[in-house]
Formats: sequence, structure tokens, C-alpha cells
Amino acid sequence: MTLKDEPLVLGIESSCDETGVGIVRGHTLLADALASSVDEHARFGGVVPEVASRAHLQALVPTLHRALDEAGVTLADIDAIAVTAGPGLAGALLVGVAGAKGLALAAEKPIYGVNHLAAHVAVDTLEHGPLPEPAIALLVSGGHSSLLRVDDLARGVTPLGATIDDAAGEAFDKVARLLGMPFPGGPPIDKAARNGDPLAITFPRGLTAPKDLVEHRFDFSFSGLKTAVARWVEARERSGEPVPVDDVAASFQDAVCDVLTMKAIDACRTQGIDTLVIGGGVAANSRLKAMAAERAAKYGITVRVPRPKLCTDNGAMVAALGAHLVAAGNAPSKLDFPADSAMPLTLVAAVGESLGQPHESGLAGTSR
Repeated sequence: MTLKDEPLVLGIESSCDETGVGIVRGHTLLADALASSVDEHARFGGVVPEVASRAHLQALVPTLHRALDEAGVTLADIDAIAVTAGPGLAGALLVGVAGAKGLALAAEKPIYGVNHLAAHVAVDTLEHGPLPEPAIALLVSGGHSSLLRVDDLARGVTPLGATIDDAAGEAFDKVARLLGMPFPGGPPIDKAARNGDPLAITFPRGLTAPKDLVEHRFDFSFSGLKTAVARWVEARERSGEPVPVDDVAASFQDAVCDVLTMKAIDACRTQGIDTLVIGGGVAANSRLKAMAAERAAKYGITVRVPRPKLCTDNGAMVAALGAHLVAAGNAPSKLDFPADSAMPLTLVAAVGESLGQPHESGLAGTSR
């Protein structure tokens, strides 16, 4: 199949605070237009759903036009439209889903309502080519920390573990606020940590004790770590001692990355899989990438991490998953598919129909 024969897919992302429209042909990225409302949320220290929804309404059409112009195509040239159906903020998802359905109806194009988390896996193909299957995926963002086994991305993924409280990105945001850093917290903590000592303070590693590993071997918990940092900082302030911000940032970051990489490598080894894909906003963290590469090298495991712009939420990842589904022969979603804020990881795309027969949309494993 030549590049010209591969599906040209437009993807729309609106699950949180980024309005993204991407266009891909096969595994080739043609356009990745983005509008972010993060500055509007910064004064609140976190994403405000109503603010995010209104920002998507204002940004969707201009972002769509920028993507089409960047790719040098028209809507008529598009073979299929993909949109994030979930998980995410309900109101934000509705804006993207409604917009995508309108485009699909007007242009008479098939539509795929796709899973946001599966899209974070698929985007790696735009950076490194087809994904070896099976693979282990570590997804780390503000709302999710998950370990997945990916045997066939077009058919489904099998959850191995997930966060049971605060996700890694959420912990970064809360600790950053505690240290007087701006939102989102990942980049400023990463920057401060470069000047700090990761061994200065011993913070807890959640769900790594022998008894925890029996029931929660591949699960994550960062709530206790966040609380430990808060108590340590408060104790310093009560005693009148200065808070060594760089050391706190480095020690906290090391605790998070230690747990994430340890469990990811353990999953690869126990599953007998030699490819680890890391996706989501926290995947851009420099310490996480370095620690994962170092630990993986000991066991001959290949680590794949997209460039930072593709790690955060974007339309390119949605288009990448859509193109993968089209190429695999998956039937489109029915036009009445919902925006599902709690869309399970086991569902790669909203159910569709083909030739009057129910489409097997890739259910695998059990939803966590």
C-alpha cells in the first residue's frame, strides 16, 4: 500500500482543556492544530469543566480550519472522522462529539467515536511507526495512571493496573501548588528537580510493599505521597526553617517515577513482552523517560515515547487511532454513539454495525 492509498483521517479531541484537530494519512502526520484553555484554568489551580466546555465551543471551528489549511486538504478529501468519545469531562466531550457528528453528516463521512486512552497509545505510531504487538503501555496523565497489555489495538486492550486514587499528573499539580508553582505542575516540578537532590528526602512509594503487591501488583496510588510531601513542607514551615523547593521537587518526582517505571518494567517481564510504550502528559517528564530507559535496558526492553507535543492531549492521537481502525477494517460507530465520560479502557471505539451485523468493537479483559 502506498502513502496515497492509506486512509486520510481527521481527528477531534476535546476531553479536557485542549481543543485539538489532527489529520493523518496512515502513520504520517499532516496537521496538528491545537487551542489550549490552560491559562484560563491556571488561576483556579485546576481545570474548571464549564470553562473548558465554553473554550471548546469557541475554538473548535477555527482549529478545524487551521488543521485543514496546514494539511492542504478539504473536508471532502477526508476518508473518515474520528473523535474522542470518552473518557473525559462530560461537557467538554459533548462539544467535540456533537461537532464531529455534524461534520460527518454534512460531508457524508464515516465516524469513529474512539477511546481517549487508546489514542494515547496509537499516537506513538506517528513517531515510531507500527506498534509491535503485543506491547505494554504505561499511560500517565492528570486523570489516569494505567498499565495496559496491547495485543491488537484495533480489537481492544487488556487493563493490568490503574490508579486507585490520585493519578500521577494530579499529584504533580497538587504538589506544585503546595510549592507555589504554576498550573499545570508537571513542567515546573521537572525544571526545579534538575537543581535538586532526589535523595534529599525519603518519600513513600505507594503500593510497593510486599503485602500490597499481592493484590495491587500493577496498580498505582499517589494520594499518600502527596500527603507526605504536604506534611513534610508544613513541618518545615512550623519550625521556621526554609523549604528547599528544588530538593522537595526532585525527591517527589523521583518517588513518582520510581513507582511508575518499576511497575511498568515488572509488567513487561511477567507478561514476556519486550516493548514498552509510555504516553500521556507525564510521559514528557525528563526523569520518567531517563529512568524507564535505564531500567528497560537491563532486560532488553525497548521503550517508545512520543515527542512531548504528542504526549499531551491533541487531535493527532485521535486521528492516528481512527486511521488504525479504518486500516484494520473496523466498522464505523453508529451516529447515535454517546459521549461517555467513564468510557472503559476495554472499549477502543464506540460500537458500530457492519452489513447489519453487530460489530465486535474489541472488548478484552475486564473494566477496572
